[in-house]
Amino acid sequence: MRPGRPGRDDRRMSTQPIVAVHAVSKNYGARQVLKGVTFEVGEGEVFGILGPNGVGKTTLVEIIQGLRGRHSGTVRLLGRDPGSHRAELRRLVGSQLQASALPDRLRVGEALRLFARLAGDVVDWRRLRDQWDLKPLEGTHFEALSGGERQRLFIALALVNRPRVVFLDELTQGLDPAARRETWRMITRVRDQGTTVVLVSHYMDEVEALCDRVGVLFGGRITAVGSPRELVASHGGRVTTHFRGVDADTARALTVVRGVDTVEYDAHGVQVVGDDASPALVAAHLVGAGQAPRDFEIRRPSLEDVFVSLTSGHDAEGGR
Repeated sequence: MRPGRPGRDDRRMSTQPIVAVHAVSKNYGARQVLKGVTFEVGEGEVFGILGPNGVGKTTLVEIIQGLRGRHSGTVRLLGRDPGSHRAELRRLVGSQLQASALPDRLRVGEALRLFARLAGDVVDWRRLRDQWDLKPLEGTHFEALSGGERQRLFIALALVNRPRVVFLDELTQGLDPAARRETWRMITRVRDQGTTVVLVSHYMDEVEALCDRVGVLFGGRITAVGSPRELVASHGGRVTTHFRGVDADTARALTVVRGVDTVEYDAHGVQVVGDDASPALVAAHLVGAGQAPRDFEIRRPSLEDVFVSLTSGHDAEGGR
């Protein structure tokens, strides 16, 4: 069972989106990185921007935050244009960018105090220190922190202004599996505290585990938007069932089972491709025929299959 909260696919966006991006384009010289990007993020959800390295994910989130200009289109962040209300939005938005770093000799406690003071002391830095289990590291220099400890600090720093929305860009890149899982738990805590999260990632398992909805960025465009379950259902392809221990005549007869597309039989066994219900119907047919299949395996499509389906045979034509 993958991580994530029950019933997340049933969440609905509020009437007023936290982020609204419409027909946004961005050029670097003669190269067009973003080509009419459009999507919305609802209040209280974790929205993932998924795409391979170099397709413009960081450029997009920087535009949304008003850190980078756009050539066309509109952006509304908390109902405001980030290009002209950047100072106002700074009090409402938290951010951990891909290139986040601190001076090597800055201590964890010093960083928390400094960022809290710059944010107007709306949150007690000691509370953040304790909440994110940073007290044992309070006197530790930034250069001495592990990858997972740095990410824990970056999340705490992104929350010093008690933001309504926080942007997390490639937060687990370069972390070992244990540190990645711990970071996932931290992101879930941020969401559970009521903060909307925009998560930029190129890891399929990460967005599948954490996100209510996902936008796939490729070729300068958002090519699909939906919950991981919805994307898998609409773009992931068919279900494959493989088993052994059935004779050729029984295998050929499976072509009449409802939902079955193809049946292949060889010395290695039987492979059936069909819709989501086909494995159960195939199993019932075999039981009815008095056959007892061995090594009955079902492979359902994943978000990785969706990504391959949406990006195969195309040039990314992206940027940062």
